[in-house]
Amino acid sequence: MISQLNVRDYIRTIPDFPQEGILFRDVTTLFGDPRGFRMAIDLLLHPYAGLRIDKVAALEARGFILGGAIAHQLSIGFAPIRKKGKLPWKTVAQEYKLEYGDAIVEIHEDAVKPGETVLLVDDLLATGGTAEAGIRLIERLGGEILGCAFVIDLPDLGGRKRLEGLGVDVHALCAFEGG
Repeated sequence: MISQLNVRDYIRTIPDFPQEGILFRDVTTLFGDPRGFRMAIDLLLHPYAGLRIDKVAALEARGFILGGAIAHQLSIGFAPIRKKGKLPWKTVAQEYKLEYGDAIVEIHEDAVKPGETVLLVDDLLATGGTAEAGIRLIERLGGEILGCAFVIDLPDLGGRKRLEGLGVDVHALCAFEGG
């Protein structure tokens, strides 16, 4: 009898990376397995089946892998949200707080058109700061956030509550306690 694996089973945990005491949740093992990767893409889309999605936006860098696959699956456009200085054309920027300082993400000013419904995608939801910055960028361009989809939620870090506090639907495939 073959057991049914879930998304969490494909994620490798690496202790003490990038620093001692951190348990790094590595999704590259999920991406590297054809069944696991396909399952993740299908499950990320499941709650939005039948809804109009005009564009997928994703956060650098692992979010690009997921977002590109979802956009391809839906035959719609993809909008990358990158770290400051990485996009080659006119951009809109959003600053946000990190544990150790500030950061800035950008999107091309024509990446999302007013009225487009956008699904924001990333691999992991921790504090929600980067995702909130992405939401703010999309809204500044006139886009409407349909929801945010993540492979992993770290609920102890409060990101889900933060995004839901903004009135945004949050969907995650699995959770790891303890951050």
